[in-house]
Amino acid sequence: MIINDTTLRDGEQAPYVAFNTKEKITIAKMLVKSGANELEIGIPAMGNQEKKDIKELLSLGLGVRMMTWNRATMKDLEASIKCGVKAVDLSIPVSDLLIDIKFKGNKNKLLNNLKKTISEAKKEGLFVCIGAENSSRANIEFITEIMKLGHELGADRFRYCDTVGILTPLKTYNIIKKLSSLNLLPIEMHTHNDFGLANANALSGFEAGAISANTTVIGLGERAGNASFEQILMSLKHLYAKKIDIDSKSIRELSDIVSKAANIEIAPNTPIIGERLFFHESGIHADGVIKNKKAYEPFEAEEVGAKREFPIGKHSGSSTLLYHLKAVGIEAKRDVLRNLVPKIRKIVTKRKKVLNTNELIDYYKKYICL
Repeated sequence: MIINDTTLRDGEQAPYVAFNTKEKITIAKMLVKSGANELEIGIPAMGNQEKKDIKELLSLGLGVRMMTWNRATMKDLEASIKCGVKAVDLSIPVSDLLIDIKFKGNKNKLLNNLKKTISEAKKEGLFVCIGAENSSRANIEFITEIMKLGHELGADRFRYCDTVGILTPLKTYNIIKKLSSLNLLPIEMHTHNDFGLANANALSGFEAGAISANTTVIGLGERAGNASFEQILMSLKHLYAKKIDIDSKSIRELSDIVSKAANIEIAPNTPIIGERLFFHESGIHADGVIKNKKAYEPFEAEEVGAKREFPIGKHSGSSTLLYHLKAVGIEAKRDVLRNLVPKIRKIVTKRKKVLNTNELIDYYKKYICL
């Protein structure tokens, strides 16, 4: 199960996002440290600065395959070759809708372009991935024809693109199972999150036989974004029990770096990296976690460099109050705390803000004196 991260290509295509060279270098290094197997690092056809950035990234010697994205044209391919890359994605539209828009319905021209570019790329000794744009709205027979052509020409991988995020996990599984059973080309998943299913569809693709998935850090990308690097990575480790070499603690640092570079805030309840992911306010949950961390946590906060906290809020119970008072050396009585709980709930509800420990101590002492 390969993670081919495209934060530096598709991630940067998110509206209003632009990474400078320094940010790209930092992100690339952190991606590899965190566990990415491959990186898609840019589009040479964009111009000289993009080419310079790509060359800079290639010079880092990070020990993973670095790939560029190209339209299946000789001009784009030549721009990539001049950068010194050893792997390319050659993209073509495969749905009738996009073929009409981009090629005026001329499939022969599209196929000829693909033949020329794959042949030239293989002459140069490049790893070739065929990027099938809008696969999820394409005829599966045409996709099969493309895969057969790629196989005959020596292509190395086929990227199945759910370009506008319309797949469901079951549809994904059935399609990828059928395509992978053809034994033509290894399949890579490229899923978008327009209906919130990018992660589910990427993982469903793996279950059906795909060997690779594109991700972006914090799910960055066009419209609703792509499959999330950190969520897919941790899912492979914990839900699929894959022995993958990852540095979980760097994930949070990487996410913060990308968040700042993209000027996009991370929601506090974001899976894996959210600031409040290990905050337990509910009385029943807090009581369980205080007794045993595994009670209401699928993995430990420490694994991703997070903190565990027990906010004193509307839903807190006496166990939370006891926990905080005990931490400052006060051995509180449970019957007193049970009577204090409804008063604290009323205060928090009115002011819309949790109590801090000092406020709890003050309220406890005042209640004792009553």
